[in-house]
Amino acid sequence: MRLDKYLKVSRLIKRRTVAKELVDAGRVKVNGKVAKPGHEVRVGDQLEIGFGPRQIAAEILAIRENVRAEEAADLYRLSQGAPIE
Repeated sequence: MRLDKYLKVSRLIKRRTVAKELVDAGRVKVNGKVAKPGHEVRVGDQLEIGFGPRQIAAEILAIRENVRAEEAADLYRLSQGAPIE
């Protein structure tokens, strides 16, 4: 699945266009490397997302095309010390 779509489906970012802009700006890394919106993510990949001064680190646990809002958090695991505020 494309990185920008995964960020939206997992609800780490609310809109796909915002996810694409964030990735285009170089604020999202996959496995330690700056990624492009079309980068194919896989289970086990490590994501780092920069929101200004905040940093979120997460591991991809599952990839699904459609997910209910209540189940979106099951797609990833946040790394220690990286709470979503």
